[in-house]
Amino acid sequence: MKKPVVGVIGSSFRIEDRYQTQLSGESNLSALADVAGALPVIFAGSPKITDINDLLNTVDGILLTGARANVHPSNFETPPDEAYEPYDENRDELALNLTRACVERGVPLFGICRGMQEMNVAFGGSLHPEIRDIPGRMNHRMPRLENGEIHPDQDVVFADRHDVTFIPGGKFAQLYSKSCIRVNSLHGQGVLEPGDRIVIEGVAEDSTVEAISVADAPNFALGIQWHAEFDSQVNPVNKTLFEAFGNAIHGK
Repeated sequence: MKKPVVGVIGSSFRIEDRYQTQLSGESNLSALADVAGALPVIFAGSPKITDINDLLNTVDGILLTGARANVHPSNFETPPDEAYEPYDENRDELALNLTRACVERGVPLFGICRGMQEMNVAFGGSLHPEIRDIPGRMNHRMPRLENGEIHPDQDVVFADRHDVTFIPGGKFAQLYSKSCIRVNSLHGQGVLEPGDRIVIEGVAEDSTVEAISVADAPNFALGIQWHAEFDSQVNPVNKTLFEAFGNAIHGK
């Protein structure tokens, strides 16, 4: 039987400071193939290369992945700050328009980390460039060694670090059949004000937004702040999400 195709957005990356590429982490692709039962296909995160209409006529779902670059503040009327670079404005333009198009056409949409932030901005929401700078918030960035380098052990980097509590009766509470789960945390930027159709479904203990849905979306349209693509084959929290997305792209 033919597998459904999921478009995975690429992020701009320059190799050896000369070769412009589009990339996606392999864990995203593996999660889609192994858990969602899909054929993942990377598409360029650039409106100069990717036509949204043609893309959505080709795929059965869209995955907006995490990425190193932050969403450019001009997209939510905030002055840019070089301290929060890099940015990927081509991806911004494509992803924001693509998000709205997916919801309008009922194409299953799943946003992870930056992808969730893109979903929020697409519907008029705003972001804070560094959540840990807000009084009372924890450091949500990935663990580092004392010398400042990223911890070399992936199990430490992607270890569960805080709880997420869901709103009663929401899509995530129904999906998990529980009110609270525990997740990893690897982000600096985060949701400040939710967009017009964005429903805050789950928050961390410091009130940081961790899970959202799009109100009145005709199909799967969920976003999460943690990295569910990691270890999704065996991690029950992450596996549940990719299974649910898989059901949506299979038309179940």
